[in-house]
Amino acid sequence: MSESQAPSVSKSSLNDLRQFRINKNAAAAAASLGRTERVPGKKRIQVMADSDSDSADCQTPKKPKLVLTVKEKEERYMAAAKIMPNYDTMAIQDSLARSNWDVAAATRYLKENCKPKAQNGPLDKAKLKPSTNGSGAKAHGKSSGNYSDYDNSDDDVKQSKDQVYDSDDSDTEMSTKMTGQRKKVFQFMNTASIIELQSVKTLSEKKATVLIEIRPFSDWADLRQKLEANRLSADLLNYAQDLINKQNTVATILSKCNGMVQRLETAIANGAGIVEQPKILSSNLQLADYQVIGLNWLTVMHKQEMNGILADEMGLGKTIQVIAFLAYLKENGLSKGAHLIVVPSSTLDNWEAEIAKWCPSLVVEKYHGSQDERRRMRVRFAKDGFTGFDVLLTTYHIVGSTPEERKMFRVCKLHYVIFDEAHMLKNMTTQRYVNLITINAEMRILLTGTPLQNNLLELISLLCFVMPKFFAKSIEDIKSLFVKKNKTDGDQEEVSQFQETQVQRAKRIMKPFVLRRLKKDVLNNLPKKHSCVEKVPMSASQKQYYKELVEYYSNNKGEICGSSDRAGVAIMMEMRRMANHPLLMRHYFSDEQLRGFSKRLARVNSYKKTNEQYIFEELAIMSDFQVYQLCNKYELYDVKIPDSLICDSGKFLYLDTLLPKLKAEGHRVLLFSQFTMMLDVVEEYLRIRKHGFCRLDGATAVKERQDLITDFNVDDNIFVFLLSTKAGGVGINLTAADTCIIHDIDFNPYNDKQAEDRCHRMGQSRPVTIYRLISESTIEEGILMAAEEKLKLEKDITSTEKGEVHEQRCVVKLLTMALGLDKDEEEQLNNSLNNSLAATTK
Repeated sequence: MSESQAPSVSKSSLNDLRQFRINKNAAAAAASLGRTERVPGKKRIQVMADSDSDSADCQTPKKPKLVLTVKEKEERYMAAAKIMPNYDTMAIQDSLARSNWDVAAATRYLKENCKPKAQNGPLDKAKLKPSTNGSGAKAHGKSSGNYSDYDNSDDDVKQSKDQVYDSDDSDTEMSTKMTGQRKKVFQFMNTASIIELQSVKTLSEKKATVLIEIRPFSDWADLRQKLEANRLSADLLNYAQDLINKQNTVATILSKCNGMVQRLETAIANGAGIVEQPKILSSNLQLADYQVIGLNWLTVMHKQEMNGILADEMGLGKTIQVIAFLAYLKENGLSKGAHLIVVPSSTLDNWEAEIAKWCPSLVVEKYHGSQDERRRMRVRFAKDGFTGFDVLLTTYHIVGSTPEERKMFRVCKLHYVIFDEAHMLKNMTTQRYVNLITINAEMRILLTGTPLQNNLLELISLLCFVMPKFFAKSIEDIKSLFVKKNKTDGDQEEVSQFQETQVQRAKRIMKPFVLRRLKKDVLNNLPKKHSCVEKVPMSASQKQYYKELVEYYSNNKGEICGSSDRAGVAIMMEMRRMANHPLLMRHYFSDEQLRGFSKRLARVNSYKKTNEQYIFEELAIMSDFQVYQLCNKYELYDVKIPDSLICDSGKFLYLDTLLPKLKAEGHRVLLFSQFTMMLDVVEEYLRIRKHGFCRLDGATAVKERQDLITDFNVDDNIFVFLLSTKAGGVGINLTAADTCIIHDIDFNPYNDKQAEDRCHRMGQSRPVTIYRLISESTIEEGILMAAEEKLKLEKDITSTEKGEVHEQRCVVKLLTMALGLDKDEEEQLNNSLNNSLAATTK
């Protein structure tokens, strides 16, 4: 449409158009369609026809009409209805429409122009559409008498809509006027610590420091002026308000839990009165006394319609207690449907075997196998539901592997869902947590061997798990409190006063929901465990290579402090590899040899690449052992590493003395490493020394795992069982061994403790010895110190989120000591890791 054809537009509308910098032609064309083009960086506005309002309304420019979706309008209607429960629903809707769906303006209009309903009772909430966030009321409708989804504070709804700062405020308005919300924000900005200030959106440590320097603020106007003078956005005030409201939401919900917690504690104290195990359990197997107590606790939780967390120390038979509880439900006709048990892949067959052994009358269906097999099962479940069995057994990988599987577990009804080794349910910010929490089960039980920590994210995540109806409406607000990573450094991690207070409150609330017993308290007859740290000198060549590596990075400090992708972590990993075995780096094969291998590999039909240069570049970044493995995989069998080099490490020289002694005395060994490549080297070493062994790691097929465990437990000729710490340290029973060797320790000592408890558990008849191998005068000594610190304070970090921050601090500290970094270089390295960590979490 040409300019001359454009319809006439009122003067005030033209002013609006100029204000938003909309091209005249574009505005004219869009006006004929009732809208304007969107200008980058500006809000969408709508050109309206001539208004029906009176002349008084026309004297001031109109604000652009807000365009909302039906869902957004519904949310605002619900917010207004909660704030003004005594007003008619039609009046609320009319006031919102008149106020351009501004909740604060609508409530003011209601007070000034409408009369409340005759009866002053609360709004009929049944007529309002409930929130679908998290696990809604439908899943737990029966227990709604205990606590209400609508019992959360409604004040925050109003607070969040009526912001303390508006860029359109006049100078007069901003001078001294402070509402209740402004007072809270004003006080926060005046008194908050640097840690608390950094929790505010967009407020970095540098900006927080500036803010503290320009304090105190005398009044609201002074606060606004000082922010503007120091180039700090006044939007910080709204972000601070948002943080305060979210913190208030958490605090309010936690305080409302107290009454329910007291009732639950009373019920637990009275007990369920079960003194004998269920009759349908195998008569030749007997529950231990403490396991009967665990069964009583699970039964009380069931009667109170409460979810629970069985957190007994590893090796106390959480599996058996759950099987006994499911047997109790079946025996007493209390099962309302099938139960789902979600387990790590390594324990799938073990669960099946334990259920068959302890309670053969529980019918188990294993949801596992190829995609086609699972698809056929889903078709049957869609037709018949979860019928024909008592227990559906599956893995964490399978339960959320495809949209079809996620939908099936979200839609099909279950009675109990039991999560074994459920450490991922301690971090609500992960996608896996979101998938697992939406499984459509009436009740939940979580099994975990690690204790609760002083970590608000972990505690709130678990509270959301055990009391979904309390937290469902606020789960997004709560989650957003933990999205920003804590960038503080130092040995003692600082936390805000808010977190300290809420941690104690949350722990108090969690207490009755968690049953945790330690082996030393309940197993008087469990054989003793002796643990020793062996500081092993490196071999002569290994020591020289390690020294050269440290010298290189000490002379090139810029490399580790640069902005490359987690450079500090990569360098520390090189030092760890060298401390374990020289073949985990490249020293034996020269570049000239690699070029020869590249030519030969280029001619191998089955090898994926044919360009010699690309193959060489791929080989150049491999370790000696990786080169050897690759060449042998593609039938270059003449590429070998001498046996003397394979056995040439300080730890292997120590094993040369230890293993023959253990073998002669009739002991059997579990050997753990974090690195599968290290296990590959250990395999070669054991072949050379002629020790029988088997191996389980993350790449071992699920179907083979239980066979390997069974073979080791019954075949005394298998002297050593090789396991990766992460895959083999979870939930499996290897009591045939009485010696555990941790070849290389983990940053998180709980991972190593889980590993050693594979043999120190129920069923063990001999004393257990744990050997931790540490290469002397290497970075491993620093890692050991960090791990021991953690175990001494069993209140430190075990969750994924905090574990990353703790590991980062360890990296900075260890590299600072190993390479002699000064303060500036240490700070530079810390910032580099902070930036790369932030980049990986976006």
